[in-house]
Amino acid sequence: MDIGSLIGLIAGTVFTLLTIIFNGDAPVESIMAFVDAGSIMIVIGGVFASLLIANPLDRVIKALMSAKMVFLPPKFDHVGTIENIITLSNLARREGVLALEESAQGMDDPFLQKGIMLVVDGADPELVRSVLETEMVFMENRHNDIRSLWDMAAAMAPAWGMVGTMVALVLMMGNLQDIELLAANMALAMITTFYGALVANFIASPISRKLQIFNAQEMLLKEVQIEGMLSIQNGENPRIIEEKLKAFLAPSLRKISTEGGGDA
Repeated sequence: MDIGSLIGLIAGTVFTLLTIIFNGDAPVESIMAFVDAGSIMIVIGGVFASLLIANPLDRVIKALMSAKMVFLPPKFDHVGTIENIITLSNLARREGVLALEESAQGMDDPFLQKGIMLVVDGADPELVRSVLETEMVFMENRHNDIRSLWDMAAAMAPAWGMVGTMVALVLMMGNLQDIELLAANMALAMITTFYGALVANFIASPISRKLQIFNAQEMLLKEVQIEGMLSIQNGENPRIIEEKLKAFLAPSLRKISTEGGGDA
């Protein structure tokens, strides 16, 4: 569970409710004034309809499912990956590159496994880099395809809020003689705009940003793996490989890597 995301969700909700309460007469009545099923339906339903029209259904489903990553983020262990590569380099140095095949069979990471097998098969270093970087490109494209749906949702939510506002204004203009209905439709017009802005800035945009961060972390991990595998293939000294790969890490993490791979 990502504590930061949970705190952000709770804080945003609490501050919004407190703003409503402090500027209203009665807390419960003030909050209920911002609850309108029609406004929710036109904003959420409109955004969902736009996503379905603009994208294949399976992509929309994947995008919706990706929202859980905000609270259950994937783990990218850059330090552990470097230590694993140093272990493999020591093995290759003692027993030869072919000894890596057995280690590759038990790996959970398909990307690293593929790279090791290419090295074991004696592929040209440029070919190894080309194959793995091509996979990285298409992996990043898939990530961006999913993230773009959240960007689209962030762009469409205020627009659908305005649609709801226009609907409420039309209803309001058609009932100018009824003061109570006039006031209700005016409130509806404002609430729908409020929901549109809330969906865009409190849900869709933050999710898109978080997915972008995860993508950058994964791409960095893949770059570390590629550089490590090519260094093993070139027969470089394990300590040299360690120093080379530590350059990918933030300074605060480099000491940890040294402690884990210092016996190389």
